[in-house]
Amino acid sequence: MPATTPSRYRNLLLVSDADHNRLTGLARACLDRAPDIAEGLLAEMDRARVAAAASMPADVVRMGSTVTMRNSDGSCQRVTLVYPGEADIAEKRISVLTPLGTALIGARAGGSVHWQSRDGRVLSGTIDAVEQLPSGRPS
Repeated sequence: MPATTPSRYRNLLLVSDADHNRLTGLARACLDRAPDIAEGLLAEMDRARVAAAASMPADVVRMGSTVTMRNSDGSCQRVTLVYPGEADIAEKRISVLTPLGTALIGARAGGSVHWQSRDGRVLSGTIDAVEQLPSGRPS
């Protein structure tokens, strides 16, 4: 099963041009190693509406965003979306090449995301808040 579920396709996906280019390249480079995740990310990039980085709304999850979300079981979590080399689960820095990371990219505060766990369960959460990197820092 792909990293996202069909219900994710009801939500608008907005991605900056810079993130779109880099994530598409990353997904293509990972097709041999992790085809399910790579194909899921490519599918998200194919359906994304692409916007200039300067015009991205502050409440859209992009690379480097910190997301506070409420899971369907009522628990809350706060994670930062990063590229694979920056991932550190102990620091709550999740890779965009994880099912949750792929589900988060391009989503907005107030929206819901769905992803598949390693044991095959479909999980969901609602994004309560999105915080961006301070300006001047690269994503």
